[in-house]
Amino acid sequence: MTSADGTQIDHMRKAYARWAPIYDLIYDKLTEPAARKAVEAALVHGREILEVGVGTGLSLGYYPADSSVIGVDLSQDMLARAQDKVNRRNLSHVRELKVMDACHLDFADGQFDAVVAQFLITLVPDPEQALDGFLRVVRPGGGIVLANHFGATGAVMGPLEDMTAPVWRAVGWSSGFKSARIAAWAASRGVEVLGIEPVFPGGFFKVMRMRKPA
Repeated sequence: MTSADGTQIDHMRKAYARWAPIYDLIYDKLTEPAARKAVEAALVHGREILEVGVGTGLSLGYYPADSSVIGVDLSQDMLARAQDKVNRRNLSHVRELKVMDACHLDFADGQFDAVVAQFLITLVPDPEQALDGFLRVVRPGGGIVLANHFGATGAVMGPLEDMTAPVWRAVGWSSGFKSARIAAWAASRGVEVLGIEPVFPGGFFKVMRMRKPA
């Protein structure tokens, strides 16, 4: 990790510490449809799931009891709230919650059936490095599922979002980050893009499903 990346990581940790107490109030219902769809898409590939950027654990309750989920996040403050949910709701399928950088995953090759990253990929310092890590830890034929806001590309909405980019950055989403960037990464790695599905609200969030070569 470069010193520039280290500085950015420190800033992100501090920002998440400020957001942690109010995160659920703002994002719970707003992100729930996309989160549920992402969980559903991951489970198609199997029950051993890694959720990267698990945050306060809003989606942990959406996994079935017969799944096995490990969640990682950069922020200890966020994870403390996720652990509280696990304890209060007796979410026994959650095996572990760990502090970990999405760009430096400390897991064995091919350990998981699917990797899920929700509202994360546009925020990490090096998205392609993070995606390479996802690809490494998922088994052959396994899935990578991203739930996120990706910038619009149409003749009307694209320029409008670009003009309002500072507003979206303030709430944690990048209008300048297009799904085409993920598709280009996938093509360069031989990863199959299975689909991109728009979800609530009004397609603002999308769930992108990919499959590692068998």
